[in-house]
Amino acid sequence: MSNNYEERVTMIAAGDLQEFVPFGRDHCKHHPNALNLQLRQLQPASELWSSDGAAGLVGSLQEVTIHEKQKESWLLRRGVSDVGEEVEYDEELYVAGNMVIWSKGSKSQASAVYKAFTVDSPVLQALWCDFTVPQEKSEKVNNSGEVVEKCICILQSSCINVHSIEGKDYIASLPFQVANVWPTKYGLLFERSSTSHEVPLSPPREPLPTMFSMLHPLDEITPLVCKSGGVFGSARVQYVADYTLRIVFLNEEPSIVMTYDTVQSLHAVWALRRVKPEEQNAVLKFSEQVGTPQHVATSSSLTAHLRSLSKGDSPMASPFQNYSSLHSQSRSVSSPSVHSRSPSISNMAALSRSHSPALGVQSFSGVQRFNFSSNTQSPRRHSVSHSPNSAASDSFLAPETEPIVPELCIDHLWTETIMTMREKNSQASKVFITTDLCGQKFLCFLVESQLQLRCVKFQESNDKSQLIFGSVTNIQAKDAAPVESIDTLLVLEGNGNLVLYTGVVRVGKIFIPGLPVPSLTMSNQMPRPSTPLDSLNTPSKPLNKHLGPLEEGVLLSPVPELRDSSKLHDSSYMEDCTFQQLGTFIHSVRDPVHNRVTLELSTSSMVRITIPEIATSELVKRCLQGIKSILPREIAVQMLVKWYNAYNAPGGPSYHSEWSLFVTCLMNMMGYNTDRLAWTRNLDFEGSLSPVIAPKKARPSETGSDEDWEYLLNSDYHRNLESHPLARALRLDPLETSFPKDDFSPSLSLDSSTLLFTHIPAIFFVLHLIYEELKLNSLMGEGIRSLVVLLVQLARDLKLEAYIDYYYREYPALVKISRQTCIIDQAQTGFMHHPSFFSAEPPSIFQWLSSCLKGEGALPYPYLPGICERSKLVVLSVALYILGDESAVSNEFTLFLHSPGQRKQQTEQDDNRYSFRHSTSVSNLAEKLVIWMTSVGFTLRDLESLPFGVALPIRDAVYHCREQPASDWPEAVCLLIGRQDLSKQACEGNLAKGKSVLSSDVPSGAEAEEDDDGMNDMNQEVMSLIWSEDLRVQEVRRLLQSAHPVRVSVVQMPEVSDHEYIEEKENRLLQLCQRTMALPLGRGMFTLFSYHPVPTEPLPIPKLNLTGRAPPRNTTVDLNSGNIDVPPNMACWASFHNGVAAGLKIAPASQIDSAWIVYNKPKNAELANEYAGFLMALGLNGHLTKLATLNIHDYLTKGHEMTSIGLLLGVSAAKLGTMDMAITRLLSIHIPALLPPTSTELDVPHNVQVAAVIGIGLVYQGTAHRHTAEVLLAEIGRPPGPEMEYCTDRESYSLAAGLALGMVCLGHGSNLIGMSDLNVPEQLYQYMVGGHKRFQAGMHREKHKSPSYQIKEGDTINVDVTCPGATLALAMIYLKTNNRSIADWLRAPDTMYLLDFVKPEFLLLRTLARCLILWDDILPNSKWVDSNVPQIIRENSISLHATELPSSEDLNLETLAQAHVYIIAGACLSLGFRFAGSENLAAFNCLFKFAKDFMKCLSAPTASITGHYNLETCLSVVLLSLAMVMAGSGNLKVLQLCRFMHKKTGGEMNYGFHLAHHMALGLLFLGGGRYSLSTSDSSIAALLCALYPHFPVHSSDNRYHLQALRHLYVLAAEPRLLVPVDVDTNTPCYTLLEVTYKGTQWYEETTEELMAPTLLPELHLLKQIRVKGPRYWELLIDLSKGTHQLKSILSKDGILYVKLRAGQLSYKEDPMGWRSLLAQAVTHRNSETRTFKPETISAFTSDPALLSFADSFCKPAVNMGQKQEILDLFSSILYECVTRENPEMLPAYIAIDQAVRILERKEMSETFELWQIKLVLEFFSSRSHQERVRRNPNRGLFMNSEFLPVMKCTIDNTLDQWLQAGGDVSLHSYLSGQPTEESQLSMLACFLVYHSVPTPGQLSAGGLEGKVRSVLGLALMPIFLGATCLVRKVGKFHSVALC
Repeated sequence: MSNNYEERVTMIAAGDLQEFVPFGRDHCKHHPNALNLQLRQLQPASELWSSDGAAGLVGSLQEVTIHEKQKESWLLRRGVSDVGEEVEYDEELYVAGNMVIWSKGSKSQASAVYKAFTVDSPVLQALWCDFTVPQEKSEKVNNSGEVVEKCICILQSSCINVHSIEGKDYIASLPFQVANVWPTKYGLLFERSSTSHEVPLSPPREPLPTMFSMLHPLDEITPLVCKSGGVFGSARVQYVADYTLRIVFLNEEPSIVMTYDTVQSLHAVWALRRVKPEEQNAVLKFSEQVGTPQHVATSSSLTAHLRSLSKGDSPMASPFQNYSSLHSQSRSVSSPSVHSRSPSISNMAALSRSHSPALGVQSFSGVQRFNFSSNTQSPRRHSVSHSPNSAASDSFLAPETEPIVPELCIDHLWTETIMTMREKNSQASKVFITTDLCGQKFLCFLVESQLQLRCVKFQESNDKSQLIFGSVTNIQAKDAAPVESIDTLLVLEGNGNLVLYTGVVRVGKIFIPGLPVPSLTMSNQMPRPSTPLDSLNTPSKPLNKHLGPLEEGVLLSPVPELRDSSKLHDSSYMEDCTFQQLGTFIHSVRDPVHNRVTLELSTSSMVRITIPEIATSELVKRCLQGIKSILPREIAVQMLVKWYNAYNAPGGPSYHSEWSLFVTCLMNMMGYNTDRLAWTRNLDFEGSLSPVIAPKKARPSETGSDEDWEYLLNSDYHRNLESHPLARALRLDPLETSFPKDDFSPSLSLDSSTLLFTHIPAIFFVLHLIYEELKLNSLMGEGIRSLVVLLVQLARDLKLEAYIDYYYREYPALVKISRQTCIIDQAQTGFMHHPSFFSAEPPSIFQWLSSCLKGEGALPYPYLPGICERSKLVVLSVALYILGDESAVSNEFTLFLHSPGQRKQQTEQDDNRYSFRHSTSVSNLAEKLVIWMTSVGFTLRDLESLPFGVALPIRDAVYHCREQPASDWPEAVCLLIGRQDLSKQACEGNLAKGKSVLSSDVPSGAEAEEDDDGMNDMNQEVMSLIWSEDLRVQEVRRLLQSAHPVRVSVVQMPEVSDHEYIEEKENRLLQLCQRTMALPLGRGMFTLFSYHPVPTEPLPIPKLNLTGRAPPRNTTVDLNSGNIDVPPNMACWASFHNGVAAGLKIAPASQIDSAWIVYNKPKNAELANEYAGFLMALGLNGHLTKLATLNIHDYLTKGHEMTSIGLLLGVSAAKLGTMDMAITRLLSIHIPALLPPTSTELDVPHNVQVAAVIGIGLVYQGTAHRHTAEVLLAEIGRPPGPEMEYCTDRESYSLAAGLALGMVCLGHGSNLIGMSDLNVPEQLYQYMVGGHKRFQAGMHREKHKSPSYQIKEGDTINVDVTCPGATLALAMIYLKTNNRSIADWLRAPDTMYLLDFVKPEFLLLRTLARCLILWDDILPNSKWVDSNVPQIIRENSISLHATELPSSEDLNLETLAQAHVYIIAGACLSLGFRFAGSENLAAFNCLFKFAKDFMKCLSAPTASITGHYNLETCLSVVLLSLAMVMAGSGNLKVLQLCRFMHKKTGGEMNYGFHLAHHMALGLLFLGGGRYSLSTSDSSIAALLCALYPHFPVHSSDNRYHLQALRHLYVLAAEPRLLVPVDVDTNTPCYTLLEVTYKGTQWYEETTEELMAPTLLPELHLLKQIRVKGPRYWELLIDLSKGTHQLKSILSKDGILYVKLRAGQLSYKEDPMGWRSLLAQAVTHRNSETRTFKPETISAFTSDPALLSFADSFCKPAVNMGQKQEILDLFSSILYECVTRENPEMLPAYIAIDQAVRILERKEMSETFELWQIKLVLEFFSSRSHQERVRRNPNRGLFMNSEFLPVMKCTIDNTLDQWLQAGGDVSLHSYLSGQPTEESQLSMLACFLVYHSVPTPGQLSAGGLEGKVRSVLGLALMPIFLGATCLVRKVGKFHSVALC
């Protein structure tokens, strides 16, 4: 090897020196707590820490003298961003005193404090740690089973604080004094500080564990166990209790621990992992073995100690002061009889992580499992001293406790070998893991006392299960630090030099600009020349001879140089080393992050330096990576070391000349003499020449010389310029160079002794593959040209003709430049290592694609992992998409690729593999390709950088997918195919439910000032789209507002006195207030789920205003004046409803927590009712589950009736159908029947009991729970008790029990399992029609022995009480079962006699119940409604239209008339249930007709017979039914009816009717048009409770039905509004939807068109929904796969992103579609279309790139001349791209056009673009493409059909002309292997490439010389034959030759 740069001292320049001061230090001074910091004398903090926070280490603190100044410490680590991608900044954790400061910052951005923490006592240590929280059953059922909590841990003397990034804080108290904390992969690891008491005592005993783990701040601290192989291989598991073991290092990945044994002075490495269950058992059994009392001592005393501490003793004093007493006690206990039970872990009482952190303190449980008795006879009886100060005495008398189970275990991996001379304190002061340049890993530890860095090589075993450690290498070092990003480490040698190593190979010394270099002439006695390290670079010495132990005699015995020691140490150290230097020197190295490291100087200042990268240019990086992967490891390391030295020499090269430097360096290593080679000599080096290349030349004179000019003319740059088109355009003549050509003879031979000489072929082949790879990245053009020059040189020297020809065809201009060959000695070629995968034919990716497209066979393409990634991607995607081979991407793709590792299989492959397969559907292939490409991480940017010919098949697939995408593709796929609407949808789908796009912002100031009516937060934008024609929303708002005074207009008659007039006004106001109090219920429906509250502000509840204003003077009218009697507590329920309405505004997706709910509690008691309602509302929208149990208990104990009702109903609704035990207990307390018979009688208000019963129904909904059903069945007929209990309002209780029973057995019908003995239907039937009471069975019979003293009921059932509940219970149990036998029980009686027995009201319920059971028989027409009326009524009753009375004596007309109206109302109500939320037109018309009829009836003279009250009730019921059918639709006719009813305030109109009317109004606009009703079983049950057709008479009437239940409609509401949002403008818009219904028994599968935003029908009825064109991109949501995707869209405000197609306007701007650009006269492609105005482009597209293209290239200017033609071309191309919706093809069109123009001018110096055109043409003529077009003819061609033929024709003509003009001669000479004249070279190359002419080598290989001559004869034939036939013939011969 040439030693020209071997012995020279190589230096590496370090980058940007900066002074380093920890940011926290400065911040501390200004922190509010700074004063106290200076006053306290601070404790020492932990020692130094390294980057990952895991490599820190507390040195033996005993030796450190504590200074009287403030102690500080800090750690740095690489910045971690939230998402986890790489970020370039450092994070610093600074500790001083009681403060911890976490800051982030970098060179480019200033540091800033991220968090600062101040704690109560001095911080001992702070560190980062990630805890993993295993998710039990989280809502997201995603792949990760555990969530990582990123935390920061702060250790104080008695506790550890943990703060997570999410803002959770935990404090864990420590049961012992901690010496050190280490973060691990699993949690924290504690080392207990060993105290002087721990010296082994005279009686031998097992010591306490010394290491503990804590996997989560809420978990216990558990001891660590170790598993060490015994002598005979029996590995025993035991606690780590050896106090001589200290942890010196802990790493998270791989998870290892390094310990130091202070007695043996040895380091050991252990693997840290979770404990296996059998090891847990082993260690617990082991700790309780009989007969070995000392083991018991371990467990019991540990437990006792932990438990005593958890009682609150402070461990601040010496924590183990009372050990002697502990141990004596525990020993005395251990009698053999006690230990028979071995503990099992299953009943471990660990505190679960879900509990509140406050409970963590008491959670220490013990291992002690035996009872203490002091008189047990034990073999070793010690005197038991029950000293009062023994902290453990009381805890020993505790009952049995559970064992503490270990959670982590360490396995022994490696111990260093014992050396003879071993210092006592040779503990490693710094440990880190580093990787060398070839990926080998080393564990390095610095033994400061011996100035040694010991490196142990380790690697994973083949099965990845364990680590295998190798031999140790020692490097002389005073300090060291790893440089992660470039796989090296920095070593500070004893003499102050900084040296860079990779692994154990020395790279070179670091030169730091600005710091003096310690001169080498100093008389230091460090044995420098004798260390073998410096000569490690010479390859002549084998690398594996590592250093033996250094001769100890030569070294001075070094002072143990601890870095925290004082300056004295430093100075003495200096004198010892006889540094006679006054300057600064580097004292230590710390805080390495990425490639930055801090140097501590002797002046105690610090500087931060950057170690330079291995390479910055992409090209050099690629080449280095390739060469590294192909060379053997040792040679690769040496090669990289040499390159690194050359590249980073002080004053190193600039960016541009990096490649030149690389080439020179590489060729020197291959044995070239680069000084003698023309082109390498002329490579430009800006900046100094590195010592590797040449010694610095003497500077010539300033004036310059002729040689300089010659040098310029010969430079590469000059040659490139000559061939540059610009030079031709300027008609520059080429300059002749008079450079003496004979200066170097062409016989330059290579030096075969160099490092890489034998590997030249391998390196050449790898570089060739890199060249092919770079051709697939259009951004690397410059790099490719540089690389070709090197490849040509190597190919020429290796005599590879095929390769030279190949490069010539690609870069004719470059290849002709360099002609110089170097001779490789024939004798030496034998030594060259030719790799197995080297192929004689150059692999070409373009050639491969071309043969695929043509359907010819092709050899597999060579693939090197990590280098040819793009090639692999392109090859496989073409194989999949063009050849239709779906297995290409799925299995190990050996068919199309071969890895150099494998031998080449199947060289001749079956050709049918390369023909297109017809089996799979086309779209299917395109989808597969797109999905596969995103799965391997291919993005749109990658696609844009592919050359256009290669990208075409992929773009074609993308175009296919864009037309018809699936709605459930992941976000990345949608981005790749350019559907932002879908990708945004997918992205929103992954986000947590948060505030959506549409949630309206805070109202403007003007609106906020006026009184809040509770309806401000509605989303106006969407509502104005749904109801765009009129102001119905404002009208609803006016009707429902209850916050303003009402207008009381009473005219004063002359005879009325003023006082009476005032009374009259107040009476009128009282009437109006009945209406006002009913409004909040409707408002709650209208504003349902429309608001996201701000967590820092209470929810605004609009006040209920019960005052009035009288015109004309606007005087206030008030009910509290005392003039008239106002019912007491009139507004109680009204304000409850008001509270519910306010609470229901909160959307379920809002972020709400327990604290906010409590924070809303009002201060004054008047608002308690509103708050009660608010609580119920929170339950209905699901937020009440967040309320802490404590608070619930708190509210219930207050005994406020309303609060209890709201809370019980709310909690139950939130836990609907869950059978939650805690809630069941809560409810049972309020229901006497569910309490045991002996329990004390609680005085529970009646209404609260009703609420609790309904609550039970909700919690057990649909579960058919036997006990619950039994109790509820009995409660329907609960008799009144003796002492007035259960006497008032019995009806509502019975109804509630019936409803609850119905809910529990909802829809179960006759399949009530295990309840047959209860006879549920029979019992209910009896309750309904009456009969004898049954004897009360069960445990409550005691209560019902004595009858009531007030109410005489006898022994028959009181049907008036029990009938409604029983009827509805039957309806719900048999809901939708179509059970005729039960339905017949519910038929209305058809004789007058029987009719007299039934209350007409109950007929309504019976009819309703019957219809709900016969669900499928309900038909939406009036004939069906009338069919429910029995014949006797139909014949004799007044029809609803009759005017005069029929006369009849024997019939009671009143009964008949009432029965008639109620039965019809019941039928109408069932119609409402059946078609709820469907907007069914037939049902609407039918119900509307009946509503009209009832209104006529009310005004008819016959109304008095039926009774006004009855008619009003029926009308209200019909109105509610109408509103149910049209729920959420805001139908105008129903709105008019509601408004009419709103205005009726006098006479019969009581509070209940108003309630019904405004509920109807609310349902009509449910949730502002976003919600509708569902018809699921659960919804029907909820609606039955809410719309029970008996309305209260006055505002506090709960006799028949509890008013609070009216709000349960929320449980039936579901979001069904689909709002299309334009993805570009982010605003809602109109879109045409096509909704397909599944077929049912009533109708076939049908399709209807809706204009969205619209309410969808119920999802289970639908098959699919699609967004229809032509204005928006189509989008299909397929519901046959499941409705969860659509459900999640609807629940997030129903936002469906859509994307407007080009040239289209939205429906808002252009309702009829007349203004769309495509509707203009451009539909026919005539000549005018070419020149469409660029201004109009803005209507097509909003893409700024296209707009500016139109602006710059398509605008005609004055006197264009021949440019006009280009302008027209660009315009038409742009028009084409935009209207066809593939603007991404614009660059391809232009590139093709440009390439053809260059070819026409014969200026093509490289054939790259020509290849692309060729690939494009081949793609369009490929079989697969033809097949696609045949199958899908209507789809527009992907590229304009006229453009390509024109281009093809132009190319053909140009090449033919060239042939005619003398090209044939050069073709002839090329094919016969003679030199061609220079001027023809580039055109010849174009011809060869375009027509795929074979090389002369291939032709001669076929033995066709004679035929070739005849071919050439053909070329000289009369020219009119043209070139093409010649080529065809040549091609034919070529194919013959290949056969």
